[in-house]
Amino acid sequence: MNAQQSPSKPERPLRALSPTEIVTRLAHHPGWRLNGDGADICIEKSYAFTSYGDTMAFVNAVAFIARRRDHHPELVVRPHSCAVRFNTHDVKGLSERDFDAATQVDALLDTDLAGSPS
Repeated sequence: MNAQQSPSKPERPLRALSPTEIVTRLAHHPGWRLNGDGADICIEKSYAFTSYGDTMAFVNAVAFIARRRDHHPELVVRPHSCAVRFNTHDVKGLSERDFDAATQVDALLDTDLAGSPS
């Protein structure tokens, strides 16, 4: 176990989610949508911000989460927005890790760190 893993929560086996599991999980993640297909399938969400500083604070917070989880999203950063895309390359699709990470990214906005989701 490395310093970034939680000793109290064992990691789940990594597997690709079925289409039904993906649709079910998306229903619990408002604003996230499915994009791509095959090995390039991902979930993505765009966030809008009132300033460049708010955008960059969000990007840095997402990067911190990604590093701690060792699960790195694709980020498309613009001055007043950021799109976040997750997929799991190891399973060539989507896994529970993608939806867990999406939950953590959404939680950033609950802390009033950044602007509102679009």
